[in-house]
Amino acid sequence: MLDHGGIVCQSDNRQSGEAAPGDVPRGMLEWMPDRPVKLGFSLWSQVADWPSILAAARRIDHLRFDYLFTWDHLYATFGDPGQRIFEGWTLLGAIAGATRHSEVGLLVTANTFRNPGLVAKMAVTIDHISAGRAVLGMGGAWFEAEHVAHGIPFGRSAGERLGWLDEAAGHVRRLIDGETVDADGPTYHFAGAHQEPRPVRTHLPILVGGSGERRTLRTTAKIADIWNALGSVERLRHLSSVLDEHCAAVGRDPAAIERSVTCKMVIRDDPDDARRAWDAALAANRTRLDIEPDPWLGPPEQIAERIAAYRAIGVTTIIASIPFPYDEETIERLATQVRPMLA
Repeated sequence: MLDHGGIVCQSDNRQSGEAAPGDVPRGMLEWMPDRPVKLGFSLWSQVADWPSILAAARRIDHLRFDYLFTWDHLYATFGDPGQRIFEGWTLLGAIAGATRHSEVGLLVTANTFRNPGLVAKMAVTIDHISAGRAVLGMGGAWFEAEHVAHGIPFGRSAGERLGWLDEAAGHVRRLIDGETVDADGPTYHFAGAHQEPRPVRTHLPILVGGSGERRTLRTTAKIADIWNALGSVERLRHLSSVLDEHCAAVGRDPAAIERSVTCKMVIRDDPDDARRAWDAALAANRTRLDIEPDPWLGPPEQIAERIAAYRAIGVTTIIASIPFPYDEETIERLATQVRPMLA
């Protein structure tokens, strides 16, 4: 599941090889690899109201976070599915028009919901609204209930959906790059499809979310500019090596793919206060307190150390997935206290 939250190139094998799972080698915060750490947020769109989403988006943008994401779901994914939730692309268009700095996208688009030609057109439209800040997040989709309720084909298996994703992502890449697409594939069909305008920036990045070692990571190696996943340092280290193998198989430079991880984060000086704030947010979303086995809860120094542990294995981007009501203190302190520790 990537909404709570479609990732790793070994930049320095001395550090990544020595670190035990979840351990931070001495001096980690002083070690600065070539690529700087990027930070962002993914705003849960369930339970929320538009004025609150707008205020949080503007604050994140004002603080110059690198990324600002939200969801693509028709039903709430935590707790009662019938809770309020907004449609992703419509919401993203409004966010794009109300911000100026952060790159914006969905973490991630449900490939099953829309024809890939339509997705390409929507992504380029968002890129123009945002003056070249769009990121096209893509994933295979996983929430069967919203598909059944709305009459959307869900496929016979996760493998089939990931086949659809691989096929769709290839078409989307070609369309947003300005190619004319003719295709008579197993799922999607195009007859001389060509789209204008082109994106504002020369290369609109595609993010692929997921951890499937055989299918998702191969699609990532072929097409993605950014990879996003969930998991521990040990898990991400393993997945990153699998991604590198897929890159070698398809002739892609692994360093061309930005590696990112999504986490749940609450910053407080007292970890017990952080836990109480996290539990209260989950209660407001009418969901269980055990949905995340290892949320990032604690003071700024502890959050910086956790980020450094991921950075040591090549993960350059951290996305904090935050429920509504949005935690203003965490947003502020990640910018004003944690970020300086990383730089």
